[in-house]
Amino acid sequence: MFRARQRFGKYIIERKIAEGGFAVVYQARDTIEGIRVALKMPYAHLLNKETLEEFRQEVRLVAKLDHPNILPLKYADYIDGKFVIIQPLGQMSLDDRLQRRLSPKLALDYADQMVSAVSYAHSQRIVHCDIKPDNFLLFRGDRVRLTDFGIARVALHTLQGSGAGTLGYVAPEQAMGHVSPRSDVFSLGITFYRMLTGRLPSFPYEWPPTGFDRLRGKLHPDFITLLRRAMEFDARKRFRDAVQMEAAYDAVRGRALKVNGKTTSATKTQRMRDWRAVQRKQFQRLFGGELETNYECHHCEGPVSEAMIACPWCGKKRTKHPDDTKFPQCCPRCYRGMKLDWVYCPWCYGAGFVPESERQYSDKRYTAKCTNRSCDRKVLMPFMRYCPWCQTKVRRRWQLHGSKQSCQRCGWGVAGDYWSYCPWCSKALKTVR
Repeated sequence: MFRARQRFGKYIIERKIAEGGFAVVYQARDTIEGIRVALKMPYAHLLNKETLEEFRQEVRLVAKLDHPNILPLKYADYIDGKFVIIQPLGQMSLDDRLQRRLSPKLALDYADQMVSAVSYAHSQRIVHCDIKPDNFLLFRGDRVRLTDFGIARVALHTLQGSGAGTLGYVAPEQAMGHVSPRSDVFSLGITFYRMLTGRLPSFPYEWPPTGFDRLRGKLHPDFITLLRRAMEFDARKRFRDAVQMEAAYDAVRGRALKVNGKTTSATKTQRMRDWRAVQRKQFQRLFGGELETNYECHHCEGPVSEAMIACPWCGKKRTKHPDDTKFPQCCPRCYRGMKLDWVYCPWCYGAGFVPESERQYSDKRYTAKCTNRSCDRKVLMPFMRYCPWCQTKVRRRWQLHGSKQSCQRCGWGVAGDYWSYCPWCSKALKTVR
């Protein structure tokens, strides 16, 4: 156990924010980067070979997930002999937020992000196994992120669970040791029901549960049908996974709410928002992985990446990156991520740095070469502006796989069917080639 103001590596412990069955989570300040992070550490008395392997498995699972509504892994290592997972710090958990009244509109906005996160995990053949309000964290701009994959299971040919989960949200078959993606669907349904009614259904989950009158007064019958299917006691009657549930959710989302007991008809503004949400979701499926658009513009909430100097949706300048980074450190000028062995920031121009490590780190994102013949490393990641080893300006015109369009001003690849501005030079995309 740590005390407030105690030093731990480069971190200063500020307070304990959560405790679980295997680990404790602290809020800490990074004295190098000047940001606050969450430190997750297994209890010392439980740390044996088996539990340590479980935490390593969690690190591997989270490291392969790349979605704006899944909490990214910032770092994992041994510090002062203790195994620790470092992640971005949220404002509060959804469970904390549910202690106060939640409007139906905001609840549906949260639900939209939550089903998207679980759908992505299922598409990667990962079952979370512990979906509950405590494991959804809230960040600035009402962004929801799913965390704690500590007891997740990778679905191979068959999937056998341990019966782990949280009482009140665990699916009936999961409590008996039989886990599938349908178990996560059940837990999502229970969580949605609590958000929308303030009541937690109880076993044997007969329909309608307590609080149904409140639900019926707020939501369209089609949305209630979706919720009922997700909460079915019999797993065979539920959605097969969150991917199927998300498709059904998207179909009814636009007419989900009622006003004064009447179903709301979509206004022009609402239709525009719904269309924009579908457009951006399609964009993420096509280009989100390649561009690593894991962040949102603070002006229009469109998906953006660290490397972008402007929002491609609204044109807002992004001279500095205002969010956390997946890299182990960040540039003090532009706040974008850097690897420990880089001498220069590849995103902005300025004086160099003393590398944190003499070790040369490999990375699968190195896909191009520096044109400077005297450069020691000659490796570049997509959309770098300068070589991080010799500071040579990158002459390469980076392109997007799956798009043949490029900005007429800078020549870099753009998704002209979706974007209004070039994120690499900030100019409006009046025409693309």
